[in-house]
Amino acid sequence: MKLGEKERRGIVTGGTWCADHNKLVSRWPGEEELVEILQNEVRGGGSACNLAIDMKRLDPDMPVSTIGLVGDDEDGRLLVGEADAVGIDRTNLIMANGGRTAHTDAFTAADTGRRTHLYLPGTAAKLTPNYFDFSQVTARILHLGLPGVHPKLDAAWANDANGWVTILKMARAEGIATNLELCSIPAERIATIVRPCLPHLDLLVVNDYEIAAIAGHDTGHGSSVGADQCIEAARHVIDKGAMQLVVVHFPMGAIAVDANGAVYTKASVSIPQDEIRGTNGAGDAFAAGLIYGLHQEWNVEPALELAHASAAASIRGLGTTDAVMAWRDCLKLASSWGWRSAF
Repeated sequence: MKLGEKERRGIVTGGTWCADHNKLVSRWPGEEELVEILQNEVRGGGSACNLAIDMKRLDPDMPVSTIGLVGDDEDGRLLVGEADAVGIDRTNLIMANGGRTAHTDAFTAADTGRRTHLYLPGTAAKLTPNYFDFSQVTARILHLGLPGVHPKLDAAWANDANGWVTILKMARAEGIATNLELCSIPAERIATIVRPCLPHLDLLVVNDYEIAAIAGHDTGHGSSVGADQCIEAARHVIDKGAMQLVVVHFPMGAIAVDANGAVYTKASVSIPQDEIRGTNGAGDAFAAGLIYGLHQEWNVEPALELAHASAAASIRGLGTTDAVMAWRDCLKLASSWGWRSAF
């Protein structure tokens, strides 16, 4: 599969850069209950941050640049430092004077591995399409997110339904292939923002909840996800847009549907329970592995395999990007753990 113009190379991420204040707690409490914080650390978070760092961890030689807005504060400086540490081109990662960087209190419950996010928009609330200029960008693929947490981008912009549409159109006009990352906001909100974007996307990588929201189809959730329902929802969505490929991931595996109607399935890695530290960032790692494979013009099946492998590696760390490794090492890890039974 070929995405973007052949002479282009690399990935540009855009949108959400936030600081994840990660807290591992013994369990998720009820209201007015107290639980112990077992571990506390601050790491980079958000789709633009996570995928950019994951991509450089998968392949340090892959050109990666980013576009976003952070504050001139401790969290903003931490994010800039993380970008520099892995060699991301942050020319267009702007540090706003007097603004507070978007941040998330990200709680992971040790007993279940499930996560809960409390989000403060900060500078993310000020991000508009005016910050995006692709005229000097040489990347092949844009990874953009997150609809629902950027008020100015979520609203109508010029003659477009929202600012996300404007940015996607700008990127495609320069020959850059487009992907949109989502987060689990209310389903009706996802549908309102994302459906107008579909004609301007080349790729869509989402989870079971998100594809159900876009399609308006029930797919189940968590361990009860139905692969057939995900395929049906993905087919509905691909018919409404310009995507070459729609990919849906869920705990037991992933499905992909291409523009010709072909369906691909791949079960997920059988991760030992004692290796799981947190799922925060696993979806970003999945997307990074998939996009890396597609950028390298792999077939869909090996790209799905790397997507699962990089997600499995990610789950070994509490931070969103700490445990992602070089792509060959991710595949070796997945092979050593084995794969779940077909779903």
